[in-house]
Order: sequence, then C-alpha cells, then structure tokens
Amino acid sequence: MELNERELTQVVLRVLDQMQQQPGLKDAGVGGVFSRLDDAVGAAAFAQEQLSTLSRERRGELISSMRQAALRDAALLAEMAVRETGMGRVQDKVAEHRLVAAKTPGIEDLETGAWSGDHGLTTVEMAPFGVIGAITPVTNPAATIINNAIGMIAAGNAVVFSPHPSAKVTSRRAVEILNQAIVEAGGPANLLTSVADPSIEFAEALMHHPRVSLVVATGGPGVVRAALSSGKKAIGAGAGNPPAVVDDTCDLSKAGRDLVLGAGLDNNLPCIAEKVIVVVDQVADALMTAMEQNGGWRLAGADADTVTDRILTDKEGQGARGCSGREQVMKRLAVDKRYVGKTANFILREAGVRVAGDPRIAFLEVGREHPLVWLEQMLPVIPVVRVPDVQEAIRFGVEVEQGRRHTATMWSRNVDHMTQLARAIKSTIFVKNGPSYAGIGLGGEGFTSFTIAGPTGEGITSARTFTRRRRCTLVDAFSIV
Repeated sequence: MELNERELTQVVLRVLDQMQQQPGLKDAGVGGVFSRLDDAVGAAAFAQEQLSTLSRERRGELISSMRQAALRDAALLAEMAVRETGMGRVQDKVAEHRLVAAKTPGIEDLETGAWSGDHGLTTVEMAPFGVIGAITPVTNPAATIINNAIGMIAAGNAVVFSPHPSAKVTSRRAVEILNQAIVEAGGPANLLTSVADPSIEFAEALMHHPRVSLVVATGGPGVVRAALSSGKKAIGAGAGNPPAVVDDTCDLSKAGRDLVLGAGLDNNLPCIAEKVIVVVDQVADALMTAMEQNGGWRLAGADADTVTDRILTDKEGQGARGCSGREQVMKRLAVDKRYVGKTANFILREAGVRVAGDPRIAFLEVGREHPLVWLEQMLPVIPVVRVPDVQEAIRFGVEVEQGRRHTATMWSRNVDHMTQLARAIKSTIFVKNGPSYAGIGLGGEGFTSFTIAGPTGEGITSARTFTRRRRCTLVDAFSIV
C-alpha cells in the first residue's frame, strides 16, 4: 500500500514520539536528540573538537550535504510543522525551507584580513566560539534550525538547539535529518543536538551551561531578554512591527499585489511580514481596491469590529473594545494565540463573517490608535491607516515601528521619499517597491537569514556572525616589500 505525503507525515510523527519514549534510544542520542542537557552539550562539544580537525574545504562538503538533505525534505518538514503547530501554510513553508537551504551563506562567508609593513605581518581570522546554544521559535521551527545549522557549522561551531515545546517533533526531525547528512558526508555525529522534551526550564539551563560559549535567541521579547541576561555573549533576534508605507507616486496595482503577498506569507508569521499599512489619503481607496483585486478580503463596519474582538484578548478580562489609548492597548491587550498563524478564511469564519474562496489576507481601515496598529499580530488581518501626505506617512511609519529596528517597506517612485523613510526608520531591512520577503532573498537579491538580530545589532546574521576574530602577529618578518 502506498502512502500519500500527509499519511507519511502522520506515520513519521507517531514513530518519532514512540522512539523518544524509549530510554535506551534517548540516552544514546538518536540523531542528536538526548534525554539530558549535559549529554546533549557534551556530545556537541566532542563533535566540535572533531570538526576543528577538518579542513575548511571538508567543512564545505558537510554544508553541501546539509543543503541537499534540507531541499529533499523541505515538503516533509513543512507538512510536519503546520500539522504540529497549527500555524502557517504548507506551500509557504516549503518555499522558506528551500530558501534557507539554498541561500544561507556557508564557508564562503568567512574572510581573513591581513596587514603587512615594516614591522612584519598580522592576520585576523574568523574562529568558532565552540558550542552555541540556539533558541528557536514555534513560528518557523525547521527553517530557523536549517538556517542556523548551516551558518553555525560553516563557522566551525557545534549547536545545541532548544526548540519551542509546541514544535518539538518537527524540530527533532530537522536536527536528525541534518545530522544524518553530516555523517553521510564523513563529518562527526552530534554536531547538532537537542533534547526530546524541550521546555522553558531547558532553555534557561542551556543559556547558563558552562560549556556553551554563545547564546543565539530567535523569538519574542521574553526569550531575547533571557538571553541577554545569561552572562554570555548573546545574539538576540526579536519581534518586529513592520510598517508598509505607500505614497501617492507609486504603482498602485503592484503595491496592492505585493502587500497581499508579503503580509500573507505563511499567514503573516514571519517577523519581517508587513504588519501595518500606512497610505497617503489621495491613493488610499485605490490601493485597497488593488488589494481586493489581488486576493485580499476587505472588512468594514460590524465585520471589522467583530473580527477585531475575536482576535484580541484582554489580559484584565474587561473586553478589548473597552480599551482605548495606546498605552492602555500595549499594557492590557494581546493577540489571541488561538488565531496566530491561522488563515484569513479560518479567522473570518470563526468570527461569523461569511467569506468566499481562500483570501491570502483580510484588511480593515482603522484609526491611528487601533490596537492592531501597535500589536505585532502575526496573523493575516492587516490594519490600514490613511494619512494626509507622505511626510506624515513617513513620520507615522517610524512611530509604528516602535524603534525595533527590524523591517520596513515602501512603495514609491520618488527616490527622495524612500531615502527619507530609510534614514528615519533605521530598520535592519528596508524593501522598496516589493514584498517584505524580498529583503531576505525570497524574490530579491542577497543571502537569507531567519535570525535577524535587531536588539543586539548584528542585523541579518550569517556564518561570520557566529565567529570570534582572532589576531596573529609575526614581528619583523614575512613582509616581502
């Protein structure tokens, strides 16, 4: 009997869970997955020592094997992630997995600097930290692991992953697939490790483990704060609230299409995805029409209020509609986790709104103080705010981004307008006249990363981010001029 892809995924999930229930298998570290933190860290440290004996060329061969394995199993991991977490779209996660497999920088990202002169020769090389503790999110579990693993191993490190508990099975499978690829290419086992049952406590212990030299946290503000308080060198990739600014000179048809594609990617889960649209009044109606024509569903009146009430929750139990003022919104309201990463179709139907087809996003025109303008929603219900002119659009776009230095987009034919926003917002990623995901190399030029370190300043991370600079000086020799 042949199994289709979905049936095969269900079998894999069951088998992996059963395997992790067997103490002997867990203790042995099947595919890099252990039952105890010390075992996971110890195995990674031993593997890193073995990796350090290999040439950079051999390290490149390991990376090549990892890329091939990630490409081969891109669909499997996408199906597993959506089924386990209940978030995102399978076809979008497939695209993300293929992106990180192909466009994450490898050993070519590492460079050596050299100076020579009257007093000899000095070189600066990029050396590994050793064992990295990497915290990965529920939103893009496999993509983040593939991306981190390629970059961190290319830099000469081993990695202990602490996945989000709600994505543990998918994360385990990603670690196993990549470890197998490394071993098949002649590399050491357990360069990537994790534990069978990750938890907040495990993540905390990993960050403070004496054999972990670098902490890399990809996730929300809480996990980034924990990483920064670990007492170790830490790289934090935190939340964003990317504004999309549209002026009155742009190609409105293209802007409408790009906004639906960008904000709708993986049901708005990526931190780079457009979260708020700020549009000049003169073209606001035309833009929203273009969004409707390109797969967006427009909400208005009672439907807009009903959907807003459905997706927001009041921490104090007083109801979202009774909350007003930006400070009150940020303090009291939160996005209901039940709807994070769900399709627009699902959210609207849950709210009792009749919808035709499968829209990529829903959008609603709102005032400046509306909760969705200020909360990173990570679901495909997008607020649209109209402003009188481009200068106010730029000013308000900067305010909406809240100083997170993450991502911003703009649609304009005026170079001065785009320059003004770029200089004012100071975001790590700034995309002009294209969907936000072009900024990480999906349909745009350049390498990719799913760990975008705004809070700690590294920006779009790559292999070189995960290295230490080491200097070697030879005095009064080897300068041949």
